[in-house]
Amino acid sequence: MSQPTTVLSGFAFTESPRWRDGRLWFSDFYQDRVFSAAGDGTDVRVEAVVPGQPSGLGWLPDGRLLIVSMRDARILRREPGGVLTVHADLGGRVRGYANDMVVDADGRAWVGSFGFDLMGGAPLAPATLHRVDPDGAVTEAATDLWFPNGMVITPDRTLLVNETFGNRITAFDIDGDGDLVNRRVWARFGDVPTERAFAGVLPQLVVSPDGACLDAEGALWIADATGARLLRVVEGGTLTQEIRPGSNVYACALGGADGRTLFACTAPDFFEEARRRVREAAIMAVPVTVPAPDAGS
Repeated sequence: MSQPTTVLSGFAFTESPRWRDGRLWFSDFYQDRVFSAAGDGTDVRVEAVVPGQPSGLGWLPDGRLLIVSMRDARILRREPGGVLTVHADLGGRVRGYANDMVVDADGRAWVGSFGFDLMGGAPLAPATLHRVDPDGAVTEAATDLWFPNGMVITPDRTLLVNETFGNRITAFDIDGDGDLVNRRVWARFGDVPTERAFAGVLPQLVVSPDGACLDAEGALWIADATGARLLRVVEGGTLTQEIRPGSNVYACALGGADGRTLFACTAPDFFEEARRRVREAAIMAVPVTVPAPDAGS
């Protein structure tokens, strides 16, 4: 397999990469901006400025961009003229910051949250997952998730949720009303940590699944946030490939002209105080064999 190469650099903390309309879209937490760029790293554009700190990205069926605003727990919607408006307000429903998001073809969004004050050093606590309907209505979708983070929806309408501090990936079936049913563990890497202080949790993590993307064979590429590696995982938890980009890695997306480029968001760490002061985050790219599910469509 080819070695990762850097295609974008000079950012604070890149996250939530998405491939859409022939471009790579991503958030920069600590520059408070959403960017897009060509797959080779050229033609970088600022797509939105989000003072509440942007994270998860997705699109409504009509093409309007949705952005998680982390600190104020809102979902913002970018109108055709570029103006941002509040699509949904999760204030009072989540603990810690709102975080990553996945949006289905009908415009339903599922949004995770930290569950505790990570940056403030609070003890680990479980979090909830919320569904945001196309009209902005918010419904609690699942509870007792250990830092629900990167998510994908499979072609058979299974929602896969990475639990970064739970050593696992959890699956739900999405029923016709958008409710999550048949909860189960899709991949288990270890036990749920018994420690609650963050420093004690870290040694108990075998794999910390952060951002994720699905490939055409139904395998999941995950960024191992504490292992500095990208892992290709199949249902049951078997690891079929490992890539070490030479830096900590927090999210990934398949894209490029043929869907066979794995883009990875890298940085020395995720701590806000350190990352805001410098521009050491990057996006790396590595060719892979199995393309994205929608490659060529």
